[in-house]
Amino acid sequence: MHDIDTPQYRPAYHFTPAAHWMNDPNGLLFHDGIYHLFFQHHPQGLNWGPMHWGHATSRDLLSWQEHAIALAPDALGMIFSGSAVIDRDNTCGLGRDGIAPWVAVFTHHDDEAARRGSERIESQSLAISLDQGRSWRKHAGNPVLPNPGLRDFRDPKVIWLEGRSRWLMSLAAHDHVRFYSSPDLQQWTLESEFGRERAVPGTVWECPDLFPLPWQGGTRWVLLVSVVPGGPNGGSGTMFFTGEFDGCRFVPDDVSVRAPIRWLDHGPDHYAGVTWSTSGTRRTLIGWMSNWDYAKSVPTSPWRSAMTMPRDLSLREVDGLPWLASAPAQETLRQGWQALAAPAAPAAGPIDLSAAWCRAAGRLTLALHLQGAAGFELVLGNAVGDELRLGFDTAPGEYFVDRRHAGRNDFSDRFAGRHVAPRLVQREGAEVQLYFDATSMELFADGGLTTMTSLFFPREPYTRAALHLSNGARVHSLLLSAWAGAAQAQRRAA
Repeated sequence: MHDIDTPQYRPAYHFTPAAHWMNDPNGLLFHDGIYHLFFQHHPQGLNWGPMHWGHATSRDLLSWQEHAIALAPDALGMIFSGSAVIDRDNTCGLGRDGIAPWVAVFTHHDDEAARRGSERIESQSLAISLDQGRSWRKHAGNPVLPNPGLRDFRDPKVIWLEGRSRWLMSLAAHDHVRFYSSPDLQQWTLESEFGRERAVPGTVWECPDLFPLPWQGGTRWVLLVSVVPGGPNGGSGTMFFTGEFDGCRFVPDDVSVRAPIRWLDHGPDHYAGVTWSTSGTRRTLIGWMSNWDYAKSVPTSPWRSAMTMPRDLSLREVDGLPWLASAPAQETLRQGWQALAAPAAPAAGPIDLSAAWCRAAGRLTLALHLQGAAGFELVLGNAVGDELRLGFDTAPGEYFVDRRHAGRNDFSDRFAGRHVAPRLVQREGAEVQLYFDATSMELFADGGLTTMTSLFFPREPYTRAALHLSNGARVHSLLLSAWAGAAQAQRRAA
């Protein structure tokens, strides 16, 4: 049964498909100033179903144009997650007429074999585009990496290793990551494995991504792995490791298998994040803004799910280790934002941000610089009693988002909750940026060392906003800006 359409929940600057189901981002490519986003998509229904690759493009990572379906299921199965590369030297031999082929490397998932109880249901395959992603043809030699006997064997992320003149594939294999190499994207050799001893029983590893980032005059490698269940606030989540990679083997910095899990985002709604490689050492990530605990039942229609705000990644030191930090991608801050006058702080009581919030139509970025024992709470409310609360609690030293009374939560008994994230640095003052869209909040704190992403579904738009300060904290500066760009063009390009 089709849900009632909910245009009030359509994001303004987070990507959503025009209609139907979406989950993991796939095949991220940057070419000629255009970001290509492929994504898991069921183009005939609101729920997860036969997986295709959808396709969208953007020049600014804020406004997106959806295109025709890129890859559809075939005799080998559904089209699960994967990545894409531009094979500039035609190492695969599948280009022609001097055109460097775009190669999608993806998982074929045989659902019929799964129903028969087979363990060999997932294998890795190729598709080739010679017109910059507008059309694709499947490789006649699929699968190029058959299943070795593992039920969960998916989500290939492929990069080029200059030093070895080889392609490297990071692949999720149930409870660990396998690294394969190939000279031509077709013949793959197992190089090493990582993570079996670190896996939490009952969790499945997905969507690995291995890439280098600058670190103290050199390079450190980062490995992202999404897990379900076992996320930091329940359901799914994405962890990260830093370490050395010699072209064959990944050795983590936190060598103890008992080392605490390090999370990319502590909110409940950030999963399956993978990266674009644009120029130089820059890495920009986008994730699926949902959680497998309730993704199939969130109350949006005719679409279901959105992507997170794209984020630039960097490394910073915490307790002697390189730590992954996130910041809104540089493109997202260049245009489309209208500065709003910040209200004066009263001598006592909360700062009333209601007027600014309403002018922003619920799409607001709030930058805070708090001095002293920086406790704060931002409360958003409406006429029917919904309240979203978020802030920093000084007693436990935690950032929090409380959506227990933020609006609709009747669609899942796992949605309502108060979610927390630790503060990783102890210093004078706190720096917080908050980005709101129609049904989402993304918090970036302390230079992006702590991030939290959370959905909410108010029964009516929030019309009240109040900033409460505690422990004698004072606002050093308060910057407000609203998204002034047009809402997404929710249509497919011809």
